[in-house]
Amino acid sequence: MEPTARKKKILLYVMIGLIVGFLLITAFVVLLPTTFIDIKFSEEIQEHRNPLLDTIMKAISWPGTVPASPIIVFVTALLFYLFRYKKEALFVLLTLLSGLLSTIIKWLVNRPRPSDTLVIIMGKSSQQSFPSGHVLFYVIFFGFITVLMFELKSIAKPLRLSIAAVCIFLIFSIPASRIYLGAHWFTDVLGGFILGIPCLYLLGYQYIKRTRV
Repeated sequence: MEPTARKKKILLYVMIGLIVGFLLITAFVVLLPTTFIDIKFSEEIQEHRNPLLDTIMKAISWPGTVPASPIIVFVTALLFYLFRYKKEALFVLLTLLSGLLSTIIKWLVNRPRPSDTLVIIMGKSSQQSFPSGHVLFYVIFFGFITVLMFELKSIAKPLRLSIAAVCIFLIFSIPASRIYLGAHWFTDVLGGFILGIPCLYLLGYQYIKRTRV
């Protein structure tokens, strides 16, 4: 087997493993909506609360709110389109499907949000808890923007690296932000992250496949 084919096969197994992992976590939260593990994670993160950190965590979560998230996606797609990256603009718009995917799974699992009797809640949320829509959106949208920054060599390197750095920071800080704000349990953000990676892989794979023809 050639090295490229071997790598593709390994990646496929990893993606399948992540999907299986997501299904196991889903089954876990359906059977046990509130667990000691989730409560402990929330307590550990929220015990460091202070006004400055409150502001930072709210700022990190803001791009994932409505209507901020669709506006950010549409503006980003428009910028790519105006600079003649039409294919990129279309794929950026496809990241909005993360919201539909999240809503469907939330409805099926129907897990309640963390209760204010168990955690400190800084802002009410209307949808169900599992998986975290913020985390899923960040992994897919900001993850795909990162992929584009490594693919589009025509964009100035300092700009590409700066945008990629911001995106990566948001991807890895959003799970803590959602738990800190009392919006989600640990298993919610873990589920969103694990589900987001195969979705990002599929989107990135389709984009690269159509670009490197």
